[in-house]
Amino acid sequence: MHREDSGPLCPGLRSISLVIAFAFLSETAGAQLTDITQTPNPINAGIAKSLEEQIGAGRGDAYTPRSSIYLINRDPARAVRRGRQLFQRTFTRNQGLGPRVNDDSIGDISVNRAFGAGLSNSCAACHGRPRGAAGFGGDVVTRPDSRDAPHLFGAGLVEMLADEMTRDLRKTRRQALHWSGWLKGPITLSLESKGVHFGRITAFPDGRLDTSRVAGVDADLRVRPFFAQGGSFGLREFIVGAFKDEMGLESADPVLCTATDPLNPVATRSPSGMVFDPAEDVFVRPAVCDPGIDGDSDGVVNEIDPALVDYLEFYLFNYFKPGLGKQTNRTRQGQRLLQEIGCTGCHTPDLAVDNDRRVADVETRYDERNGIFNRLFATATTLFDIEHDGQPLPKLVPQGKSFVVRNIYADFKRHDLGPAFHEREYDGTYVKEFITEPLWGVATTAPYGHDGRSINLEEVILRHGGEAQGSRDAFAALSDNNRRKLIDFLQTLVLFPPDDTASNLNPGVPGSSDPQDPLQHGSIALGVLFQDASEGTE
Repeated sequence: MHREDSGPLCPGLRSISLVIAFAFLSETAGAQLTDITQTPNPINAGIAKSLEEQIGAGRGDAYTPRSSIYLINRDPARAVRRGRQLFQRTFTRNQGLGPRVNDDSIGDISVNRAFGAGLSNSCAACHGRPRGAAGFGGDVVTRPDSRDAPHLFGAGLVEMLADEMTRDLRKTRRQALHWSGWLKGPITLSLESKGVHFGRITAFPDGRLDTSRVAGVDADLRVRPFFAQGGSFGLREFIVGAFKDEMGLESADPVLCTATDPLNPVATRSPSGMVFDPAEDVFVRPAVCDPGIDGDSDGVVNEIDPALVDYLEFYLFNYFKPGLGKQTNRTRQGQRLLQEIGCTGCHTPDLAVDNDRRVADVETRYDERNGIFNRLFATATTLFDIEHDGQPLPKLVPQGKSFVVRNIYADFKRHDLGPAFHEREYDGTYVKEFITEPLWGVATTAPYGHDGRSINLEEVILRHGGEAQGSRDAFAALSDNNRRKLIDFLQTLVLFPPDDTASNLNPGVPGSSDPQDPLQHGSIALGVLFQDASEGTE
């Protein structure tokens, strides 16, 4: 076996013909989609493959054509595209949609909030704005005062950052235990990762740990960036849970089922490279891991083939990060003010990934000359090496380089922002600490707050209290002009519709006035990177 480095876009890498490329470029996608085998139409709009065709050969392996692991390893752009179509797919009753908990959805919601969590027939029902994106857009009833569905741009970067933070914190814990045993006395060490401080931990010679001064993370030192209160750290667990709780679609996912086996739990790595280790963490066991056990009265189980979970995880893991709008002197001054008044104490601007497991990166910025729709232009760069192993298609192996995530503005710690952000649970208790919301994409995601109760950026800033009281007061004390500068900067942190954003994959025609034709306004057209032309379109 040997490897070759791939350059930006690797245009010669087993490239498909120009004719096929333009066929892919002409594809369009909306927020929620059906496939054309279910809903044929004169222009063939929708998903090109049926659900059965998307499952293909199942999970298989790196040597089983048409399997999920084969495509993830050898045709990753297609695997991302397929995951995207599954994210937008509207599932039907015949495919197992509903019920989520039971037929009548009657039960104690303070024990199982899935009783109030749906029913949705598509991931894009709650995460579908801007058009065709893994954005935001829906309310999910996880608490009495509602929940504002977050966007999923950059979800893989979030997962990697939180996982590497966890690794660093647990390394410090091991060091404390080691030195405590060596020195025969208590050792206290500071818990830090990527410039973020998580308090202190004390180890004793007998193996005990004092975690009372650990801050912003649970005592197990696992950084959980997903859900407002920090409820999950893995995209795969998030996907399997959302299918069940929001759609009533179940998956006996072998990754999670193996890691949660009650008799012999085993550490398992997902195709996206995430390790689920039961010796270190606790996971939610999928409802249908055990054959013959079914919580639904209609007897339908395991509706979501694990291959579909593979594609969805790989899609979200590699999904584009938010874009950056037009920068001016005013926005640059606003960015400096954000730091000067202390907001970046929690909203850390940039965080470094040590080992980037993605296969591509997309940088989307304001471009007056090349940007057409929304005046944004995306530049995609591949992040894999080519590994020839004698198969018709080579493996495309992530390079694993370091990468600085710019303008994320998060620290992934829990913070108490005061009573205005506290939220009731169904049992009458209150949740008081929430994960710092990343600010990237904030210009596109009104209303604001984890519960969506603030109508604009100024109001949600003024809503801050608790640990952020000083920054809130400093913002309130700014002149009106300086407050507007700060808001102007935040308004440049945008999401975007990938089907309407010109890119180096499909630059469109600058100056075009046709807002409907992707060949005119451009798009982030993954089809030009597909490796196996025999699979056709998605």
